[in-house]
Amino acid sequence: MAIRTEKTIVDIADELGLSVSTVSRALNDHPNISLKTKERVKKMARKLGYRPNAMAAGLRNNKSKTIGLIVPRISMFYPAAISTIIQNKLQEYGYNLIICQSNDSLEQEIALVNTLYSARVDGLAVSATLYTSDFSHFDIFKQQNIPLVFFDRVPPKEYNVKVIKGDDFLGGSLATEHLIDKGCKDIVHISGPLTCNLYKERLAGYKDALQKNKLPYKKPRVFFHELTKENAWQTAEKIFSQKPYPDGVFATNDTTALTILEYCRKNGIQVPQQCKIVGYSNDPRTEIVTPSITSVDQYPSTMGERIVAALMDLIQAKHPAAYRHSQEIVPITLVERESTAGPGRKKK
Repeated sequence: MAIRTEKTIVDIADELGLSVSTVSRALNDHPNISLKTKERVKKMARKLGYRPNAMAAGLRNNKSKTIGLIVPRISMFYPAAISTIIQNKLQEYGYNLIICQSNDSLEQEIALVNTLYSARVDGLAVSATLYTSDFSHFDIFKQQNIPLVFFDRVPPKEYNVKVIKGDDFLGGSLATEHLIDKGCKDIVHISGPLTCNLYKERLAGYKDALQKNKLPYKKPRVFFHELTKENAWQTAEKIFSQKPYPDGVFATNDTTALTILEYCRKNGIQVPQQCKIVGYSNDPRTEIVTPSITSVDQYPSTMGERIVAALMDLIQAKHPAAYRHSQEIVPITLVERESTAGPGRKKK
């Protein structure tokens, strides 16, 4: 079996009778090299199967032209949509993207942070796990002046870093207020673990809307767990195990909202006549099911664009190490669909 030998610019120079420095400048489109020479060099590079060593180049100029991204699960609509936008926008700046998923494991997140640091990424964007409360494993990026941006699931203000997040309090309030406006008085809230900022704020919005409308907060009507289909089904069984059934459900992700709808359909509970449902994230599936599901749109395109803009600002800054708490809020809107249809209450 033949041993594969990697070709270098020295081999190209030998084939063409040129200096190594001329070949290097030609491959990098240096203005002092003629178009004819550039074409000769690039043609020979293709013939020999030459591959530029981006890692070596990065070591020379201290730039890898690569950004790291850590998300909880790439299979979820919202982080997947954001990842696509980030990659597309970074390409406009000449950067590549390494996408990693923590699977909501703190141990995996810590390992990924170390891996991306070792890979010499020029910046890091992170949506933390559900259970990340100590963010000290990210300190290495701050200490080495490497741009660091958190989005969606973010650290507390005490951890001085750039934060970009949705208006989750408003989202929780709008979702609950909408159900109340549609006549609901007994509203279930299905939330993720309160170790995560998202669910704390959406719960606070839910409570605020109840209070403003003089409706009681009922602990037995609030559920906390990872928002998987399996967990949502088990919660649905508890919710509808005995009457009176709730007349509204505010689920803090769309997987849960879709699961509640499926449970109702299989058990003869009419949506929206008997129970109205609101989800969160505006997953495309909410628009194509029957009945379609009202949801909170988080605008992943805007989020992705702002993340890239923040990273580029930090990369270009003369003193990126001046870490301080800085927060941007991405607006949200409620998208009303069939799952909350009805005349609603009369406005006073």
